[in-house]
Amino acid sequence: MTSTRRTPQEMLLHWEATTPDDLWLHQPVNRQWRRFSWREVGDQARRIAAALQAMGLVPGDRVGIFSKNCAEWIISDLAIMLGGFVSVPVYNSANADTLGYVLRHAQCKAVFIGKLDKAEGLEKAIPEGCTSIAYPYDTLPTDLQWNDLLAKHDPITDVVIPDMDDVMTILYTSGSTGNPKGAVHTFSSYEFVGTNIGEVWNGGPSEKILSYLPMAHCTDRAYVESASLYRGTQVAFTESLETFFDDLREVRPTIFGSVPRLWKRFQLGVFEKTPPEKLERLIRLPIVGGMVKKKIAKGLGMDRSTWNGSGAAPIAPSLLEWWERIGIPVREGWGMTETFAYGTQSYPGIPIRIGTIGKALPGVELKLTEEGELLIKSPSLMREYYKEPEKTAEEFTADGFFRTGDRAEIDEDGYVRITGRAKEIFKTAKGKYVAPVPIESLIAQNEMVEQVCLVGSGLIQPVALVQLAPELDSSRDEVSVSLESTLNQVNTTLESHAKVGRVVVVKEPWTPENGMLTPTQKIKRHEVEKKFSPITTNEKETGILFE
Repeated sequence: MTSTRRTPQEMLLHWEATTPDDLWLHQPVNRQWRRFSWREVGDQARRIAAALQAMGLVPGDRVGIFSKNCAEWIISDLAIMLGGFVSVPVYNSANADTLGYVLRHAQCKAVFIGKLDKAEGLEKAIPEGCTSIAYPYDTLPTDLQWNDLLAKHDPITDVVIPDMDDVMTILYTSGSTGNPKGAVHTFSSYEFVGTNIGEVWNGGPSEKILSYLPMAHCTDRAYVESASLYRGTQVAFTESLETFFDDLREVRPTIFGSVPRLWKRFQLGVFEKTPPEKLERLIRLPIVGGMVKKKIAKGLGMDRSTWNGSGAAPIAPSLLEWWERIGIPVREGWGMTETFAYGTQSYPGIPIRIGTIGKALPGVELKLTEEGELLIKSPSLMREYYKEPEKTAEEFTADGFFRTGDRAEIDEDGYVRITGRAKEIFKTAKGKYVAPVPIESLIAQNEMVEQVCLVGSGLIQPVALVQLAPELDSSRDEVSVSLESTLNQVNTTLESHAKVGRVVVVKEPWTPENGMLTPTQKIKRHEVEKKFSPITTNEKETGILFE
């Protein structure tokens, strides 16, 4: 661990002084790349900080950020820091209720509004007295415009350098079980995460990372913004969902992280060009196999990537095995909003052990309760839940460990295996408890399945709700045969009370917009269970059913 600790403001000053003309941020706009040097980032951040001061904001005031990832997201975050304010990111997919709740709960005095997929009606959610500022993209109607503020204000000269224990940001959870909670993080936790992730990666200015997972979530904030600020790693953004693959191939990142759902879609994209059986035959050939792997990596834009990660939700071991065979090993990791995404990782230097989330990262202590709940202590831990002292007290042990809510196992080598969420375990009508995550992982090994949610509270046997991959080009009969085979194989491994009674193929994709997923692509189990209750509670039919 680094002995000299520097705030993010001091890191910006460092890069401005030592490598002012080196590029940091790469933003595509109308298919042209806009590139920002450290000098330019610093100049814009100081001008925006001056604008916030001119609005009457004082140190400690909260400022929201509501946008898809872009260069201005990071620049405005730095402006908030330079002025001594506290940032409050909001997921860009948040609906009006969530946006309004977070801005009111945090008492935000201003909010930056940027690129959004669905903007209609959201301006009504901005509370009275909260000044809205638009990034230079088509977005909501706002009070002020980014480019106007840059032109109007000179850069501030007095930069606020905080104490490490000062509050830097309030990160709101994705709200999978009710209203989101605000995890209060200090400059100390941000610095610890950025410094240590960078050292684990051994990243530097020659490395490049693609930022597209929500920056409002702790993972991109830690692994992209913070790590790049402390190591000088270059950051590139995507322009839109439609241009994602073009942007990925253009950037050719050396560091790439994603979520299980997208790793599955990447795989299916490969299968569209080369059927699975043919591909398996080709990659087994000594010379041809190597050429095929290189062609796939280049076609995806991953031919330069030396670190590929997956997190946010469980990923099927069979999918990880496939990526390893294809020559693109994916390292699973684990963290929480409350830990600033810092927890465990199959980091470089330790072998990947598929089925685990790796080992504790430097500075992390882990232990298990008698019930098997994973506890964590780390300098990256939040200070508290904002305005919720009772909830804060509930989640911390007397000796300073945080209760993660995850059930886990830790083997003799220190590798951690998550076996499910404590609150997700359900009791069937037979009075027996079932942990859904391990069973879901087995079902997800079927290549037709994109997502699966196992329900069964009060049922005679659990039911698997399955969403098929959208790229799938198979008949209903083919799907039935494939899922029936998977169901039979899975059930041979389970005790009688946990055997899956039937699989229901759902019609509508699960998305954050329809409330079935959180913004970080986690399944909202209680919402899925409620929506499909009429189907799951009808236990007369068995086998493979279609909604």
